[in-house]
Amino acid sequence: MIKNLTPTEAVELLKENNTRLIDVRESWEFEIARVEGSELMPMSNFYRHMQALRQDENLLIICHHGVRSLSICALLIDNNFKNVINLEGGIEAWSQQVDPSIPLY
Repeated sequence: MIKNLTPTEAVELLKENNTRLIDVRESWEFEIARVEGSELMPMSNFYRHMQALRQDENLLIICHHGVRSLSICALLIDNNFKNVINLEGGIEAWSQQVDPSIPLY
C-alpha cells in the first residue's frame, strides 16, 4: 500500500527529517510552477533518474494532481524502495493549501 500525505502533512515531514522531494512532472511544467527544494525527475524518463536514488532514503513524490506521482510510487515500491510517499493532490493542492504564490495551471 502506498502512503499518501496532504501538502500540510508533507511540509511537516520535510522539516522533520531527511526527505527528498522528487517532482515527476515534465520540464515545461516545472518551469511554470515548482516547490522550492524539489528535484525534477520527469516521469517520461524516470528510469534514467531512478539510478540517482537510494532504496533506503525517504522520498516524497509530487506531480500536478497526484496521479503520476502515485504511479511512480508504485514503480519505486516494485523496485524495492522502502520509504516512498505520494503527495496527495500534487502541486495544485500544495499551491492551494501551503503556498498560494505557486501558480495554478
